Amino acid sequence: MIYFNLGYLRKIMALGFSAIFFLFAFSLAGLTLQQIWYGFTGSENLISSFVKGINIAVIALAIFELGLVVSKEYGEHKDDHIVIVLRRTVPRFVSIVCIALVLEGLLLVIKYSQLDLAGNLYYPVAIIISASLLLIALGIFLRFSNYSEEEAYEPQQLPQHEQASCVPRSLNTRYPLPEM
Repeated sequence: MIYFNLGYLRKIMALGFSAIFFLFAFSLAGLTLQQIWYGFTGSENLISSFVKGINIAVIALAIFELGLVVSKEYGEHKDDHIVIVLRRTVPRFVSIVCIALVLEGLLLVIKYSQLDLAGNLYYPVAIIISASLLLIALGIFLRFSNYSEEEAYEPQQLPQHEQASCVPRSLNTRYPLPEM
């Protein structure tokens, strides 16, 4: 019989995925520097190259944060309750996504205002509103998942009249239960 350790596979997969995310993040950081360099050398407009560079940098930051979350939460072998893991990882990632969306919306507002395209401001406003809704949803999630670590590992206490024996009444002859 072959013994297969899922904890070991979990660590290997977490290491692989986090390495891929870190590689993508560092590649995008290099592309950010290249884009800004194009602006300084005059190959592209300085403002548009900075806007593109900031867009790429925000995406790189989100991917880097995702790599950190994967390596920290899945690389370490901990038997935490799923709600505790979600309360640690979801706010970090969603907040990075919200920041990326707001920055993208603000950069589009600046870009459209410079190009006199006021009719296209619906798109950045929609992006900013969606980031706001995502942040509200995160707050609702955190409010309803208010679950401490002590509650995760303590068994639920039932009222005395709802507690049940594991042995049926008819088989429990040694220690009979009182009649209700």
